[in-house]
Amino acid sequence: MNGFLIAAPQSGSGKTTVSLAIMAALVRRGVAVSPYKCGPDFIDPGYHRLVTGHPSINLDGWMCGEEFVREAFLTSLTSQTSQTCPTIAVIEGVMGLFDGLGSSPSEGSSAQVAAITGVSVVLVVNARGMAASVAALVKGFAGFDPQVRLAGVIFNNVGSASHGELLRTVMAETLPEMAVFGCIPRDESLLIPSRHLGLVTSEDNPLSDEFIGRLADIAERSLDLDRLMRLGFDSAQPADSLRLGCDRLVSGVEPPVRIAVASDPAFCFMYEDNLRLLRDAGAELTFFSPLNDANLPVDIRGIYLPGGYPELHAEKLAANSGMKGAIRTAVAADMPVYAECGGLIYLTEGLDASEDKPRIDLVGIFPVRARMLPRRKSLGYRQVEFVSESVIGASGADCRGHEFHYSEIGRMPDNVERCYSVSRQGTELGLEGYRVRNCLASYIHLHFGSNREIAPAFVASCRRHKQ
Repeated sequence: MNGFLIAAPQSGSGKTTVSLAIMAALVRRGVAVSPYKCGPDFIDPGYHRLVTGHPSINLDGWMCGEEFVREAFLTSLTSQTSQTCPTIAVIEGVMGLFDGLGSSPSEGSSAQVAAITGVSVVLVVNARGMAASVAALVKGFAGFDPQVRLAGVIFNNVGSASHGELLRTVMAETLPEMAVFGCIPRDESLLIPSRHLGLVTSEDNPLSDEFIGRLADIAERSLDLDRLMRLGFDSAQPADSLRLGCDRLVSGVEPPVRIAVASDPAFCFMYEDNLRLLRDAGAELTFFSPLNDANLPVDIRGIYLPGGYPELHAEKLAANSGMKGAIRTAVAADMPVYAECGGLIYLTEGLDASEDKPRIDLVGIFPVRARMLPRRKSLGYRQVEFVSESVIGASGADCRGHEFHYSEIGRMPDNVERCYSVSRQGTELGLEGYRVRNCLASYIHLHFGSNREIAPAFVASCRRHKQ
C-alpha cells in the first residue's frame, strides 16, 4: 500500500483540482484509491467519493488527536485494500502545508497529518508569474520541518511549454534531489464553482463523466503518475505497524439499534467516522431523505440530522408535510434526535422571508426562526463541554467540533435547555446545544472521534427508547 499527501503553500493553489485529477487518472488505470481530506471540510470529501467510488475520511489532528487520526487512516485504508488491484492512499491537504491553529504551528495542519500517517508530501505550487523563485519557495518548505518528507512538487497554472521547461531547469540546477512530478497548464475551464467558503457540494454540482474524464486526461498528459504511485510510507512508521485502536464497544451481546440518518442533497455534511463509530457502538444505520420520503424508516429508535444546505432546498422541505409531521411525532414520543447545523435549521419554525424568497415554515421543534445572511456568520473550531445530560453524553464530558454557517437563529427562549458550554482556543463563546425533550440540536458539527463515548452514549439513548 502506497500513498501521498497533496499539499500547497497556501489556499487557492489548486489542491482540490489536482487531487481530483490524480484520483480520476488512477481510477482509470484500475487502481483502488482510498481518499482522505485533512481538516473539518465536508465538501471536498463529497467530490472524492464521486470520483473514486469510496468514502473519503477526514483526518484532523486538532479535533481528534494523533491516535484517532492514525486509526481512522489505517482502518479505512485496510478496509479498501483489494487482492486484485493496488491500493493507493491520496490525502488532500488543507490551507497551506504548515497552517494550523494560531496557538500551535502544526496542530490541525496538513503537516501534522503527514507526520502521523508517515506519508510523503507532494507540494502543489501555483507557478503563475513565477520562475526561479519557485526553487526558493520549495527549498523553504522542504527544510522547515524534519518530520515532514517533501517528496516533490507539481507546478500548477503553468503558462506554456517553455514556462514549464524553465521551472524544471531551475529545480534541476538548484534542488536536484527534489522530484518534479509535472507541470499542469493553465485551464480556467477546470475550475470548480465556489459557494460560501468552500466548493459547491457534489450533490448540487455533480461533476459530469466528461469533466472527470478531462481531469484524468490532464493528469495523464502532465504528471508522472508512475512515479507518484511509487511513493510509500515512511520506513520508520510502516503502515502495517500503526496501531488500529478500533476495539468494538459492542460485540454482539445485544441486538443492533436501528437509527435513521438523513442523507440527501439538503443533508450531506457528516463525518464518515461518526457513522463508523455509531456502527461500532451497536447501531444499524438506515438512511432516509427529508426531501423525498413521506415518512421515517420503520422500527427506528433514534434520528441523526446532519448538516448541509437546507436553505437551497427549503421550499421542497417545507412542502413535505408528511416528513415534518413524522419528525414532530418522534420528538413528542421522546425519541432521541441529534441534529447539527442544517439539521438545527430544519428543526426551527422555518426561514424568514428575504428580498427574493418567501417565508418558509419547517418542522417547528425549536421556537425560533432562522435567516440567511449576506456574509459568513461563524467559522472555526469549537471546544464543547456538556453542562447537562443529553442524548449524546453526561454532564462534564467534553468534545471538539467545527462551526461554519451563513445563517443565524433568533434568540432561543430561556425555557429551552442549553447543554453546551462552547469555547474557541480558550475564549468563552457562551451556551449552546439546545434541547427539547430528547431532541438535541446545535450549529456545531461534533466529531465523535474527539470523545469515544459520544457514539456509545447516543446508541444507548436510542436503545432505551420505547417505541
